Amino acid sequence: MPETRTYLELSEDGGGAHKFYEVLVNGTAVTVRYGRIGTEGQVKTTSFPTPEKAQAAAARKIGEKVRKGYAPAVQGQRAARAVTRRQVTSAPSTARAVAPVLWRFRTGASAFGIHIDEDRCWVGNQSGDVYTVSHGGEVLARYRLPDGVKCLVADDFWIYAGCDDGTVYDLSSKLPFAAYEIASDVDIFWLDIREGVLHVADRNGGLTVIDHEDEFQWARRSKGDHAWMVRRDARAVYHGHGGGVTAYAPDGGGEIWHTETRGSVLFGWQEAEDVYAGTDRRVVQRLSKDTGLVAATYACDSVVYSCAASPGGAYVFAGDAASSVYCFGRDGTRLWKLSTGGGSALSMQYLDEKLYLVTTDGSLVCVDASEAAIAAARAGSVPQAVDVKSAAALPTYTPAEAVQTVSAVPSGGVVVECFSQGSRLRMRIVSEGFDPAWNVQFPRHIRQAGARYVVDAVHAAPGGFYRVRGEIRRLV
Repeated sequence: MPETRTYLELSEDGGGAHKFYEVLVNGTAVTVRYGRIGTEGQVKTTSFPTPEKAQAAAARKIGEKVRKGYAPAVQGQRAARAVTRRQVTSAPSTARAVAPVLWRFRTGASAFGIHIDEDRCWVGNQSGDVYTVSHGGEVLARYRLPDGVKCLVADDFWIYAGCDDGTVYDLSSKLPFAAYEIASDVDIFWLDIREGVLHVADRNGGLTVIDHEDEFQWARRSKGDHAWMVRRDARAVYHGHGGGVTAYAPDGGGEIWHTETRGSVLFGWQEAEDVYAGTDRRVVQRLSKDTGLVAATYACDSVVYSCAASPGGAYVFAGDAASSVYCFGRDGTRLWKLSTGGGSALSMQYLDEKLYLVTTDGSLVCVDASEAAIAAARAGSVPQAVDVKSAAALPTYTPAEAVQTVSAVPSGGVVVECFSQGSRLRMRIVSEGFDPAWNVQFPRHIRQAGARYVVDAVHAAPGGFYRVRGEIRRLV
């Protein structure tokens, strides 16, 4: 049976979809290539028992795309569109004093992504650079991703970076790899992840939920556009957008409540019983997770770009468009306002009496937020901030396109096998001591039917699947 190729495109006006979908059938193999028009896109190949079944599967794929508006096209006739970048402004602070900055690390480009844990600090910028920095201000590692990093999120041990190319990368092992392929035309604004289930808020106000197999679960279109906020816990998914905050049931996405906030939501934070929404109307609002009712409002002097809270919400912090950072009591009383000393805080986190900011000038900043340090700063006494430098010999880790091979299973290694389940490739553990009926979350682009891989460790997830931890190698 001769090789067949079908090439389709969907291009919408006004900044809408601009993507292609190509299906190549060669004998029993079906290769799908898809992505933004003007890029190489992503490639997946699936094998079928017979050429007839391969042709039938390809026809179904093509039919699905045509029903969504794709049409036959000639590759190369449409030009690529530029990737959307967040356009933000930053004015000088009007605060009378400067925050007590302990150290500052300049990444070289505007930075949105931040994650702070007990071991280290993570920062990701619009150039695609992700750095890890110790709490003492020493640069530990650098990752280089294909496109701008919009956010960094953690799910237990695993760290993920959402990027402008519509891909979410796992940074938990030595070499990053593509863990979720959302869609090349989805402009990611924010992510959250819980127990391997990914939640994506996008530029058009949409919310998309993807499971551990990188497969679509459900999606909702919000009452507003520009969805900058998504937070998830056991009871709900909290989605902040131009029309306020909406809470959805984790399973199925039924609406639980919707609250119109004072202004469009530009950032979100959560604690055990509350969610916090920073808005373009100069406030942070605290909403009850149970009811959606506004419990407190924290007034700032400019558009709020970011917010955070100490455990339990005893203190609430905000960063505005005028390079200032604020602290409030739980009831909304403003306790202090200080200048960041350089740029507006686009994201922030609080840990152990320190406030960490990433800013419009591309810096990761560590602020001493203890009462003594703040009192001294308001009196005009601040420490000399350390200007952290990146070591010239610091190794740079880039996404792995292929994995290394080994001929034997190292001590402690776990063997997983790729197998076909209908038209999909799944992973299962063949080492003893694990449930062979459970699938394994595994990078899709390196799956090959019949192949075996060795991983450093796997962890059981509450959803009834295993998650890989550490290095992945092909067993030959």
